[in-house]
Amino acid sequence: MKARIYRPSRSATQSGGARSKLWVLEFAPELAPEIDPLMGWTGSRDMRREVKLNFATPEEAISYAEKNGIAYWVEPPQEERRKLISYADNFKATRLDQWTH
Repeated sequence: MKARIYRPSRSATQSGGARSKLWVLEFAPELAPEIDPLMGWTGSRDMRREVKLNFATPEEAISYAEKNGIAYWVEPPQEERRKLISYADNFKATRLDQWTH
């Protein structure tokens, strides 16, 4: 039983970082997915894949994993690169691209 500890990035559809503050402990899949012969759906008997535990700090997640005998690895968070632009930049005279509606 292995687990991954990481801090998720913000959602691509939202500008805020509400769900990216917590650290997540997520179990690695132990069984391969199976295809149901009747319906053709993909499923698995591995119920740990459904479990995601949230922690405030990575130290809390590490202590939880060590206390419960779970092998883990920690993925460092990626830097957030933000490109700050203004709406007025769309109407600059020095704009290189064509302006269209």
